[in-house]
Amino acid sequence: MIRKVFIAALLATFAVGSAMAQESCESKAVGKDGKPLAGAAKTSFMKKCMANDCAAKAKSSDGKPLSGAAKKSFMTKCEKGG
Repeated sequence: MIRKVFIAALLATFAVGSAMAQESCESKAVGKDGKPLAGAAKTSFMKKCMANDCAAKAKSSDGKPLSGAAKKSFMTKCEKGG
């Protein structure tokens, strides 16, 4: 019983963590005046933010940075949210 509760709590923690990561770019999309960005400015910011987030995650299973076609494929998939 305790094991099931622990596993459920662990899974919930990861679910919240991934939701927070997805909202990070959205929450950072604020102009210098403190107002949320809109339109083309928001689109540009979101694209740049997602590219930066994905680039930081582009690592192989052994922890080395990806390069070439592998990196391009990873970046395309990551930026689409897949």
